[in-house]
Order: sequence, then structure tokens, then C-alpha cells
Amino acid sequence: MTDYQSLGVRPLINACATMTKFGGSLMPPEVLAAMNEAAKAFVDLQQLQSRVGERIAELTRNEAAYVTSGAAAGIMLASAAAVLYKQPDALKHFPKIAAFKDEAILFRSQRNPYDYAIHQTGIKLIEIESDPTALRAAISERSACVFWFARGVDSADDISLEETIAIAAERDIPVIVDAAAQLPPVENLWRFTEMGAALALFSGGKDLRGPQSSGLMLGRRDLIDSIRPISNPNHGLGRPLKVGKEEMMGALAAVERYVKLDHAARERYCEETVQLFCAALDPLPGVRAERAYPNEAGQPLPRCRVTIDAAVIGKSANDIVQAFFDHDPAIAVAPDSDASFYLNPMTLNPGEEFTVRAACLNLLRS
Repeated sequence: MTDYQSLGVRPLINACATMTKFGGSLMPPEVLAAMNEAAKAFVDLQQLQSRVGERIAELTRNEAAYVTSGAAAGIMLASAAAVLYKQPDALKHFPKIAAFKDEAILFRSQRNPYDYAIHQTGIKLIEIESDPTALRAAISERSACVFWFARGVDSADDISLEETIAIAAERDIPVIVDAAAQLPPVENLWRFTEMGAALALFSGGKDLRGPQSSGLMLGRRDLIDSIRPISNPNHGLGRPLKVGKEEMMGALAAVERYVKLDHAARERYCEETVQLFCAALDPLPGVRAERAYPNEAGQPLPRCRVTIDAAVIGKSANDIVQAFFDHDPAIAVAPDSDASFYLNPMTLNPGEEFTVRAACLNLLRS
């Protein structure tokens, strides 16, 4: 049998986050069933992408939708869409697009490694301070779009997304929101585009619990339609970003599940689990355990922050993080500093919270 054990790979309990390096999330039965069913037959891939997109758009209250091979791939395709939707002649010129609108405006405070996906299209990045005056001054005849990297409720930008959209609209410049990890809340699937963003991009393999190699592009039909000729199964810039029939159907099943999910019950589970951790760990000598809110991605879910006194425990928080990973079963927790780490309930299967608690008590007793 081909499985992790046969390869000498240890499965782990994820008390860290929906991290790509740990596989994102676990697909629920309805997603696995949709993917297995999709694997049984050949289909016209372009027709399937179109029909799946129509259904996802309906579920998420958007004009159009497109399944990408992850949120970073969505950034790349959205960048291309910002060029193509008014300049279809650029179709065969990527990444040599100097003859077309080839600039994307980004706020310095939001720069991150994922904006390399914009570079790959040949678009130039125009970095500015996050204030209205700087944005108005940066918009020119070369501007293809403005990118907004959403960070959740803890964002401290000097300019809001609403104001960014309003200023860009004065010059008919689309605003693209990278919201890869901004689920929950479920309302974000339509909130950004209802605010006026041209496109909103999400990971399919994080809280949606769809295929890890999937993502969603939601928003305006004209932009989404513009990338179809250069995307799989067609040849062009997007051909390497292949999405299979199984991923498309899995992503659809994930969205169908997510919009019907009892999110209040899920939030209660997370709160109760954090309370469980705090009650068990806070009384230990040299340990302080407390509720932290929101989580690392600004999502409205709690975590447990565990702060330790290395002089009492006899090891640093980084030592503890590694000890969790070496534990049997292996447990991934989120490092924070030499003195603290986080326990995140959002990626735990029911019942795993007790395994994590037992491991904590064992590792933190001085």
C-alpha cells in the first residue's frame, strides 16, 4: 500500500494554522467524494471550468468565478487580467508588455513574498505609502491595477480599502484584493467585491478545506473572461497553472459546504478549546496561558498564547516547539518568540485537542 508510513513520513497533528508547508487543511468527505467522482470520466475542461465558475459565482454572490491552482496563481492571473481586459492584443506578448499598461500599484506596508507572482507577468510594481495623496499621484496612463493585500481585522493602514476603491474608480483602475487566508468570515467571499473590488482571490486549501492546489478568483466577468484564452487547457501565460477536473469539482464541493457550514458552532469549538488549554496550562509553574484574538491571519477566531519562563521550565519556547514536532504523535504548533508559542484550534480534528493538551502538560512540567 502506498501511504505516508511506507515512505517513512510521519503524519502530524496541526495546532499551528492552515499553513501550506503542513498541507493547508484536511479535505472533508464531501470534497473527497466530488474529486473521486470527477476522476471517473473525461470531460471538456473549458466547459467544466465555465460551469463550475457559474455555480461558484452564484454561491458567492459574484458576477463570475474561476478556479485557479492556488491563491498565488490567482495573483498572477489577476495581474494578467488587469492588462488584458482592455488590451486583448497583449495576449501573446507576456511577459514583454512594455507597449501596454504595465504597472501595478502596491502599498509599501503590504509588501510580501507573494507579490512576486505579479512580477512574473512582466508588470512593474509601483510602491507607494498608504495614503490617498500618494495613491492619486501614482495612478497614470501606465496603471493597470491597484493591489490590496488583505490582512484581516488587525490591519493598521492609513488608507482603507473603501477609499482605495473609490480613488481607483475615479480613473477606472481595477482594485484586486488578495484575500488568500481571509476566511472566515464566510461573508468575505462577497464582501470585497460588493465594496467595489474588481477581483478577490482566495486559497481553496485553507479554511475552505478544498484541494490544496486550488484557489478562487471572484468578481467581474470581463476580467475573468479575459484570462481564459491564456489559461489551461489553452496555451499562454497561464498554461503552467493547470487545474484538473478533480480540483475544479473539489473546489466547488468545498464552497457548497462552506456557505452552509455552522460557523457559529465552529467558533464555539475554538473558544472552548482555547479555554481547555488555558485551564490546563496556566496553573503550571513558569507558564502563562491566555486567549489571543484574532489569530495570525487576522481571522475572527481565537488562539492560546503560551508564554514560558525558561529559567523555570529549563528550556526555551523554541525548544518546546521542536519537542512538539518530535513528539509521538508529532504536533505542529506556531512559534512566536524565544518565550512564547501559540496553540491554534482551527486546524484540529475534534478530539485532537485532548492529545495536544496531554502533550503540553508533559512537555511543560518543569
